[in-house]
Amino acid sequence: MPRIMGIDIPGKKRLEIALTYIYGLGPTLASEVIEKAKLDPSKQANDLVDEEITSLANILQAEYRIEGDLHREVSQNIRRLVSTGSYRGLRHRRSLPVRGQRTSTNARTRKGAKKTIGAIRGKAARSAFKSEK
Repeated sequence: MPRIMGIDIPGKKRLEIALTYIYGLGPTLASEVIEKAKLDPSKQANDLVDEEITSLANILQAEYRIEGDLHREVSQNIRRLVSTGSYRGLRHRRSLPVRGQRTSTNARTRKGAKKTIGAIRGKAARSAFKSEK
């Protein structure tokens, strides 16, 4: 399992696919990086020689924002939106969808599990109510 810039990339996958395991590198950028390094995209990641891994790492470090730098930049952008009090910042602060999605029904991923408000219905609730009397 080769290690590029502190990330273990899967060795039994083609180089094009293996590079997409690095945060910030999609299929297009991965093929672009491989082309700049003059490597064979169909080669498996395990078959890379140390010099090839070094050249990939040098290209990634010099020309692209990936992993930690990209995470930091995204979080700073969100912090800036929240601090300026923009609409998008308020949506981030309240953990609601930011990009205009509906919230009356869906948005469970962003809002979390349902919070029941009001009367509880069902057999368990009725039996608990009867045992209190």
